[in-house]
Amino acid sequence: QVQLVESGGGLVQAGGSLRLSCAASGTILSINGMGWYRQAPGNQRELVGSITSGGSTNYADSVKGRFTISRDNAKNTVYLQMNSLKPEDTAVYYCNAVIRTYYLRVESYWGQGTQVTVSS
Repeated sequence: QVQLVESGGGLVQAGGSLRLSCAASGTILSINGMGWYRQAPGNQRELVGSITSGGSTNYADSVKGRFTISRDNAKNTVYLQMNSLKPEDTAVYYCNAVIRTYYLRVESYWGQGTQVTVSS
């Protein structure tokens, strides 16, 4: 069984910063890609950024230059540093990881979500 636990969300003023963390635990053999998604009310879930096991990153155009995704493979943890936050960044942020378990199955797992609210 695999769990992804997120932390670091909250309320911040426009222009401020937050750092999200997501730790994976359980019957993990290896972790492939990891990423952050977000979903605002009335909108579909969208990719914010992703990172491969080798450290290659990809970002949504709306966050390029403001957000940075990183990972600590030893801790099975992915981070999202969010700077220069805007009210339109307000959403529930979800962590995702593609994990190979001890049972040699490769599956996509999601965290429970953490609320980020940016006030103007």
